[in-house]
Amino acid sequence: MRRLALAVLLTLAFLGGRSLAGDKRPTGAGIPQAGEEGPARPIVVASKPFGESYLLAEIFAQLLEARGFRVDRRPGLGATEITFGALRAGAVDVYPEYTGTGLLAILREEPIADRAAVFRRVAVEFERRYGVRWLPPLGFENTYAIAVRRETAARLDLRTLSDLARVARQIVAGFTPDFIGRPDGLPGLTRAYDFHPREVRSLLQAVKYQALAAGTVDVIDGYSTDGFIARYDLVVLEDDRRFFPPYEAAALVSARLWIEVPRAVTALTELSGRFDESFMRRLNRRVEVDGAEIARVAADALAELGLVAGGAAGEATVGRTAQAARAPQAATLVEYLWDRRSVILRLTLRHLLLAGLSLAAATALAVPLGLALERARASAEATIRGVGLLQTLPSIALLAFMIPLLGIGVVPALVALFLYSLYPILRNTYTGVRDASPDAVDAAAALGMTPSQVLRYVRLPLAAPVIMAGIRTAAVINVGTATLAAFIGAGGLGDPIVAGLALSDTWMILSGAIPAALLALVVDGTLALCERVVKPGGLEPRKG
Repeated sequence: MRRLALAVLLTLAFLGGRSLAGDKRPTGAGIPQAGEEGPARPIVVASKPFGESYLLAEIFAQLLEARGFRVDRRPGLGATEITFGALRAGAVDVYPEYTGTGLLAILREEPIADRAAVFRRVAVEFERRYGVRWLPPLGFENTYAIAVRRETAARLDLRTLSDLARVARQIVAGFTPDFIGRPDGLPGLTRAYDFHPREVRSLLQAVKYQALAAGTVDVIDGYSTDGFIARYDLVVLEDDRRFFPPYEAAALVSARLWIEVPRAVTALTELSGRFDESFMRRLNRRVEVDGAEIARVAADALAELGLVAGGAAGEATVGRTAQAARAPQAATLVEYLWDRRSVILRLTLRHLLLAGLSLAAATALAVPLGLALERARASAEATIRGVGLLQTLPSIALLAFMIPLLGIGVVPALVALFLYSLYPILRNTYTGVRDASPDAVDAAAALGMTPSQVLRYVRLPLAAPVIMAGIRTAAVINVGTATLAAFIGAGGLGDPIVAGLALSDTWMILSGAIPAALLALVVDGTLALCERVVKPGGLEPRKG
């Protein structure tokens, strides 16, 4: 028993305590504290996980900072449902959204061709249904762009979406999951154009461009202001039946921000009408094609718009967030990782915090519960299977479910990871104590030991290696699953992975994936040593 307690303490010290000591985030990147009112609390600025959304959110953040507000950045939260859900719950104050997305994906209404009518509709209904407000549009539209390679367009004589529908049976489409499921995406496109491709493959936002360039797919969904369209020299097909509704970009603000900090709303309104398509396409190209830092591009944009003094915005934020530090000057991956070592260390410590605390909490609950179930075997399997059902829930779905209950950030991520950790620890604890050496258990009973004494002095010590094996399994699962915490703003090594996918930056992806893999190996190795500590002597088979 004492050995198992020692092992758990070692686990807590390595995974939890070290992370708490090292979790120091830069100014403006902290978690909003409960009870803070008005301008005293940071304004939470979020984005979806694609390049233009990252960039617009950073422009919002830097403008607010230039007007004297503290900002908490939460980039790459996830798809529309997650980000808008966080806004409704008050966990996010503002993020960039598109009117067509609001009309079809959130309100789930029929498309409207007139852009002014679309804005009026979403402005009225969002305030009435959800209490959130649309600020006047930024001035540019970013509609869906169905794109093909230039040689494909020439070979099949493609200029319009009607032309594409004509040859649909010959092509393989690569669409994002969002586009595949949304009414203004593939379902609506199928109805409007009788579009039935030979095969549809689900691809992530930035991966789809690489897949199209490599010839893995023949057509993808993009956005009209994407820098990737120019980067890969793609042909955008004309929406000749005008299926897609207007997608004007605008700031979407929470009811809390509107009521508590009207000056911040006024500051954000300064951006309205300042952009156009060519300006936004140029900014996107700098980020997506030239590899410029998002913070620098945002600062330059604000200066060019005359909203801040040249170079005044963004100096303190360049390199602050994971998605901003792209270090294009590095010649090799090793140099890139070395240049980012301080960022990687900070993200690793945050990752340890998420994995360590959730594992410690799961261990504290699952081990005693497993011991108790050994005394109530009739209900043990049903209880364990019930806990096991949590393992069948997709990680991102569970994280999204946490947002209305707990908001975004560390707390919902810890709860989700805690739930995922329970099953392997509980199963191994129960199995270990139940199946402990029958001969040893019988001998202890023959000596007059009570069931509690048998559990404490015989079953538990013999089961300790099996219990530690369950903790090891849960720890490795946690380290991997914790990368998804980036989608709800919890930080960790998932941040550069998500941002790298959005920006088509392989080195940025690896700057999160490599440390995460190494961290899993280190955690597993450390717990393997703990397993050796708790293993009772004399269990090894005798040689000869």
